[in-house]
This record gives sequence, C-alpha cells and structure tokens, in this order.
Amino acid sequence: MTTGELNKRTIIVTGANRGIGAEIALELARRGFHVACFARNGQAPATDDRELATRLTGIVCDVTDVEQAAEAIHQAANLPGPLFGLVNNAGILDHGPSASFPLATFKQIMDTNVSAAFSLAQLTYEELAASDGMIVNIGSFWGRLGSKLHIAYCTSKAAIEGLTRALAVEWARDGIRVNCVAPGYVETDLNREILASEGFQSFIKKRAATERPVPVGDIAKMVASLFSENLSGLTGETIYVDGGHSINN
Repeated sequence: MTTGELNKRTIIVTGANRGIGAEIALELARRGFHVACFARNGQAPATDDRELATRLTGIVCDVTDVEQAAEAIHQAANLPGPLFGLVNNAGILDHGPSASFPLATFKQIMDTNVSAAFSLAQLTYEELAASDGMIVNIGSFWGRLGSKLHIAYCTSKAAIEGLTRALAVEWARDGIRVNCVAPGYVETDLNREILASEGFQSFIKKRAATERPVPVGDIAKMVASLFSENLSGLTGETIYVDGGHSINN
C-alpha cells in the first residue's frame, strides 16, 4: 500500500486520548492514515507535529452508548476515507476478591470491554466490508492467564479473543479481517511510577522473559503494522506482545 493510498483511508481508535490508545493513534497517523480518535472527552492525542495533527480528529464517544457510537462512526465515515479499520482499545479495569466482587461492576467491565467492542464491530460492518478492512481488538495477556483479584478483567479479555475468532470466521467472506493484539505490562505515562517501583521490578524480572515491561511503542507499532502491511491471509489471530510473560515457566 503506497503512502498516497494510506492518506485516503481512515481508522477509528477508541480510547485514543491517552495511554496505549493515544500511541496507536499517533503511530497510525505517522504511517499516513487519518485517525478518528474516539474518546469520552472528544480529544485527540497531543502532538507538536502540525502535519501529524491534521490526520488526528477527536470525536466524542462513550463506547457503551450505542446511539452516540453510531453518530461518532457516521462522523468518522465522513473523514478522508474510506473507513478502513477499527481498533477496539477502550477498556476499564477494577479488582477485588471474586467471592465478594460486585456483580454490577462485573457487568460494567464486560459491557465496556466486550459488548462495546462487538457493538462497534456491528456498526462499522458495512463500511469495512466495502473497503476490505480490518478490526484489531486490544486484548491482554490476562486473557490467557488467571490472575488473583481480577476476575472481571481476565474474563473480559478472554472473551475478546473469542469474539475475534468468531467474527474472523464469519466475516472473512465479506472481506473483513479481525485480529487481536494482547499486551503484557505496558509502560505508559499513566503507570510509569508504579512500574518503576522496586517491588514491580523484582516481579517482572522473574516473570517476563525480557525482564522488563513492554514499551508502549511496541504495541502501537504492532497494531499499525497490521494495517500498513495489510496481509490478506492474517485473520482470527491473537498476537501476544508481553515480553514472553504468558509463556514463561
């Protein structure tokens, strides 16, 4: 795909105003895509690069609000197009003992992390089928592992992998590919202080084969490469970018 072709395609990134979502949006823009940055506050990620900023459009969207999501997708479809991709990145996390974990909180996490991803996939279906596009769901290595006190998050990320496979099989005939990128512990501005603590450093050196958190740029580049390389035969896969944590014995 040439640079000129990239400049004519739009990709939606949810939760794009900070953290991993912001880095994904910026990396996609660097590669020439126009990025519809969905966030509750409607803000695109900040950048000092004026040219890059022209390819980042902030759009107000609470992904759990179906009507608002439909309107946001309508706005994204009217950007320089066609609409070529959806990155389901928005998600929430809470923790606590499973025996007393509030059912309402469990449902909220499943609604935000799973149901909303499915809803956005449905809402973008026709546009992505027309452009032979792709959905990239952001999972987690916790979808592969059990983790104490994180029943809802682990369940939601395992469900995202199942969603990825089921949609990939069903929608392949329509030209839509669906993949999942599953990060491990990722260093961002939001958690850098915690990850730098002595306790975490000791833990990560024992668990991750690389003995360190994953740079957030690695996640962004992995996601962006799926779109820029545009491999027609890659679908239904979960790609773990976790420094070997989930396979380390």
